[in-house]
Amino acid sequence: MANVFDIIGPIMIGPSSSHTAGAVRLGIIARALLGESPACAQIKLHGSFARTYRGHGTDKALIAGLLGFTPDDLRIKDSLQLAAEQGLSYSFEPVDLGDVHPNTTLIELKGISGKLLSLLGSSVGGGRVQIHRINGLPAEFTGEYDTLIVYHKDTPGVIAAVTSLLASHNINIAQMKVYRSHRGGRSVIVLETDEQVDEKLCRQVKAVPNVTGAIFLHVI
Repeated sequence: MANVFDIIGPIMIGPSSSHTAGAVRLGIIARALLGESPACAQIKLHGSFARTYRGHGTDKALIAGLLGFTPDDLRIKDSLQLAAEQGLSYSFEPVDLGDVHPNTTLIELKGISGKLLSLLGSSVGGGRVQIHRINGLPAEFTGEYDTLIVYHKDTPGVIAAVTSLLASHNINIAQMKVYRSHRGGRSVIVLETDEQVDEKLCRQVKAVPNVTGAIFLHVI
């Protein structure tokens, strides 16, 4: 049975839920994962995004998300100008990203401190998104749940320590996926939770041996 969201779509600035609202959400998630304001953005656009991004305002929507705007923010239409005023440089490049959804983008960011992030994600309709890769590693999630992303070295005990910490704070895990580059290499845990993870708990997760970073994404 369809819910109200499926029928009427998200609260958003138009013209398109896929090309605007979804694109804003992709930008918001990329900014959150970077963990700081971006100073430079190289945005590669695939398929329908590549063909129609100016006409449908996808460029403005992606930049608006990188500035921290929500899909219903009236400033979306002025986001390119606002980015220039705030010192965010950006570029758009149509590319072929292979066998992916037609509304897919690869966002490559450099933060104000020099921190780097790459995110591959798709806008899949109705304002919904699907994240596919973070910094080259698979990391599938939608942003429809509160989500804790934990980066770590692939060593025994890390997953148990992280999940035990969440349990001790009465955080229920709705879904969990683990991805790694290779045995003993870079790894990422994606935990979708029923409750929010506060900053104190996030710091405790970061302090787990062999964890290299953690960030909590509140549902958008």
